[in-house]
Amino acid sequence: MGLFFHKEQWLGGYASLKRRLYRLAHISFFGLGLMNLAFFLTIQALQLPANTVGVAGWFFIVGAISMPLCCLLMAQFPRVVPLFSLPVLSLLAGGLMTVSFVVQATPIPQSRGLRQPPSLTQSSQPTNSLSLIKSQTE
Repeated sequence: MGLFFHKEQWLGGYASLKRRLYRLAHISFFGLGLMNLAFFLTIQALQLPANTVGVAGWFFIVGAISMPLCCLLMAQFPRVVPLFSLPVLSLLAGGLMTVSFVVQATPIPQSRGLRQPPSLTQSSQPTNSLSLIKSQTE
């Protein structure tokens, strides 16, 4: 692919559909590999079980493999445009599933106006009820 990139009219010129699809295949090969790595690190950070996120992971794998292949096929055979929906839908499904996992796993932050009740198990907390009431009103 890279032997003739310096020629002005290679694959129909820089702005031609064929050359743009070759560039998209090239960047999707690396970009989707990084996205799969980001997915893995996200799942590890959230400590979600593998059986919960397995389907989303497979969607990302299918998308990462099929996107460069579909780009190259479409560059050579423009009539295979419907085939391009396979990686797009696969990556959309994996992304939506991942967003839903992250939203479900992220705790809701406390409002600034609400105070948490003091824990009675901590040694720094008062032991009698009068000092407990006084510390809550401060």
